Parts: sequence; C-alpha cells; structure tokens
Amino acid sequence: MTTSLFPILPRMAGTALTACLAGLSVPAGASECVSIDDDALRLRCYDRQFRPAPNAASTPPTTSNTPAASNAAAAVAPTAPPQEQRGTDRETLLAMRSELQANKGRSLVESWDLDPAHARGTFEIKAYKPMHLLVGTHTDHVNRQPASGQDDNSVGAPLSVKPTEVQFQISFKSKVWDGLFDDRANLWFGYTQSSRWQVYNRKVSRPFRETNYEPEVILAFRTPYGIGDWRGQLTSISVNHQSNGRGRPLSRSWNRVILQTGLETDDATLLIRPWWRLPESDQDDDNPHIEDYIGRAELIYARRFGGHVVSLQGRHSLRGGDKSRGSVRVDWSIPMSGFLKAHLSLFSGYGESLIDYNHRQTMIGAGISLVEWR
Repeated sequence: MTTSLFPILPRMAGTALTACLAGLSVPAGASECVSIDDDALRLRCYDRQFRPAPNAASTPPTTSNTPAASNAAAAVAPTAPPQEQRGTDRETLLAMRSELQANKGRSLVESWDLDPAHARGTFEIKAYKPMHLLVGTHTDHVNRQPASGQDDNSVGAPLSVKPTEVQFQISFKSKVWDGLFDDRANLWFGYTQSSRWQVYNRKVSRPFRETNYEPEVILAFRTPYGIGDWRGQLTSISVNHQSNGRGRPLSRSWNRVILQTGLETDDATLLIRPWWRLPESDQDDDNPHIEDYIGRAELIYARRFGGHVVSLQGRHSLRGGDKSRGSVRVDWSIPMSGFLKAHLSLFSGYGESLIDYNHRQTMIGAGISLVEWR
C-alpha cells in the first residue's frame, strides 16, 4: 500500500508547484505600471492589477440547498470585472499618462526649480519662453522704411521686403546658482532669439529681415500665497538686454530691469511683468521713447484645455492721450503628436519686432510649436 504511493507523490508535488507558480505570476499589465513616473498614478495602476475586489476575500460555505440559501450565496459570490470595464480602466490610465506627460513642467515651481526637496543640478538646459516656427506670416502694413527719432537711424530709400515671410523663435534658460537666500531663490541665465526671414522673397536672395537677440540674468524667488483660486508661486527680477545686432541706420537696442510675478491654477498661468528701461545718452539711443510704443509692462495669460494652449499677451505704455500705445498677441497651439502642436498666431499693435518698435501693424501666422507660455 505504501509503495504504491511513490509514483503518485511526484505528480502531486508537480501539480502543487505549478499552482503556486501560477498564483505568483505577474499580470501582463504590470509592466505598464513600472514605467509610470508619477507616484500616485503608479500606485493606482498597481491597485488595479493586484488588489482583490472588495467582496472577494471569502465566500461563505453553502449550508443549505434551499432556494433561499442559494440566492444568498449568489448575492455574496465574487464576480470578475467585465472585460469592457478592464478595457475602460486601461484607456483611462493611458489618458491620465498622456495628460501627465503633456503637462510635465507646466508648474512654475517645477519650471523654475523652486522646490528644494526636488531641486535639480545647475547648468541644465530648460525651456523658457515659447518656441515656434511660423511657416507663413502676413502683415497688413509691411515696414519698408524703418525710422527712429535719431536722424542717422532712418532708412532713406524703401527696402525691398515682402509682407509674407517665415518667423521662428528659440528660447532656453539654465540655472547657474542654486539655493540662494536659505533655499528660497535661484539665479538663472536666459536667452531668447526670434527671426523674421524673407524666405519667399527670391528677388533679393531671401534675406533675414530682422533677428532679435535677448540675453538676461534672472533671480527667481518662490513666493507661495493665494488669491481666490490662484496660487502665487514665483517672483523674479531680471536684467534684460535686447538688440538686433545691426549697425546704423537699422540698429535697435535697449536694456531693462524686469519684475515678474507668476500665479497659476491647475490649468492656467498668469504672468505680470512691469519693467523700467535703463537710461541711455541721446547720442547712444538707437530708438528714443521705445517704451512709449512697445510699452512699460505686459500681462500674459495662458489657458490649457484638452492638450490645447491658448495664450493672450498684452503690452501697454501705461500712459494716456497720444502716448497710449501697445499691442495684443493671441496664440493657439493645437495638439498633433507628442509635444508637437499646430500653431496659429495673431498680433496687432506696435513692436512686433525691434525694427518695427514704432510701426503699427496687424499680422497673422500659422505653423508649429514645441513650447508655450507656462
């Protein structure tokens, strides 16, 4: 009797081991959870894969074959989630991951590295102002004869430029000094460059009509406070130089000290940016009274919804009467693939570029963008 059990025992052990290994196997969907950076989303993913259903802990034994007992057992018996529900959970998770990726870096605290607990190293290149390529822009009033208040800064003969051109902008910043003022501030270097390219003007060999260079040094503070639904996150002060790097009569440049306050909600950002122009002598001033045209302050509002970003940028001279001048720009970024978006732009007013600082126009443009206001 005992000897006859030996052939059976290996088969029983193999069956038990197979059952144990099956119970310990990792669900196929668990690999999705590992790749999620956000802690909350990753925990929710693991909960879906591993946490048992609330009623699945135990099933009371059936004590009777009566209809009432059968109905009671059926009421407490666990049921597997429908396949459609599991599919819906997967789609929801993927949508959450996409939204998280699209909004990565949107927070002002994250963008300016103002949380000491999650501070990154210095000299990392990060996005700053919007970056876009408008493959076609058209103005209703092209500036063929740029002029300024300086006698030798005005073009004598009209330039051969067309109202349709290409426009692009690149912008980045890098933290150069970390943990200032007891970890409440960082020092940054920023650089922005925007160009207007007469690529459709074959007659004059497609020149760059205007390029503006804008380096600056920025001291950024974290300033947490609340105003209604808005969270105050950032206050910064910067020394800013902007010029077009050209000689007279086309030379334009100025220097400013810019104060910036940044507030945000979960889906919107508000930047308030007044500035003061550093004075220059009359002989060195390429563009007298530029602040009466481009302005003395700007307000930027950006709203995100469903991957779209709509921004409004308004500048004003903060003066009345015939010195009440400024501009408005509206941009709309439309999701295409990953971080790439289709981009539409509308500008109206003074100062679309430095060479046009005292020239009023309305311009429309279309193209693509990678970075928007944040």
